[in-house]
Amino acid sequence: MSKKLPAWSFSGLKSFLGCAKKYYHLKVAKDYSEPPTDATLYGSQFHLACEEYVRDGKPLPGRFDYMQETLDALLKKPGEKLCEQKLALNANLEPCTFFASDCWFRGIADLLILNHEAGTAYVVDYKTGKNSKYADTGQLELMALAVFAHYPNIKKVNAGLLFVVPKQLIPAKYTVENVPDLWRKWLADYAKLEKAHETGVWNASPSGLCRKHCVVLECPHNGRN
Repeated sequence: MSKKLPAWSFSGLKSFLGCAKKYYHLKVAKDYSEPPTDATLYGSQFHLACEEYVRDGKPLPGRFDYMQETLDALLKKPGEKLCEQKLALNANLEPCTFFASDCWFRGIADLLILNHEAGTAYVVDYKTGKNSKYADTGQLELMALAVFAHYPNIKKVNAGLLFVVPKQLIPAKYTVENVPDLWRKWLADYAKLEKAHETGVWNASPSGLCRKHCVVLECPHNGRN
């Protein structure tokens, strides 16, 4: 019997679409794992510092104090501030807890600001990469969909990818009227993942990243095997 397809996320589905074989080994078979890098460690520490500053008022460490002005501006926005807010949905697109047995989709908002009175929300995702050239707002679409499902009184979501090093914001706006079209798009991509799981066919997609950056050594396209 094949293993149950794990709950998906934006990053997981993007990984699958990039290379189904790598996704299989990391997320389904789980016989490989990606070690932390200096970049991922820095990102984790940055996110924690922002969370503690917004939620607890804990001063930012010196190396992150360049973010204080931006965080203060976000704190001034009216509404309830929720840091690292976990939002999950079941296959019926209904809210569920993050580790529910029927959890189908998971997402985490770095900062979610809920203005219940106005029926609006802000979703902010911090990006510690140095270049916003290839920014993908797909995760903002999914977080907006999750917000609309969890908070029915919210009718509009203002979202943004906040690239903190170049100080660039990639904005996006969504309303509840966008929900059907957005789900149609994401369910079409998810269907490809479902098909791979049902058939057991996880094809590799070779790219310039295979040789030095992929941990799946058994893949014939991995130059290190």
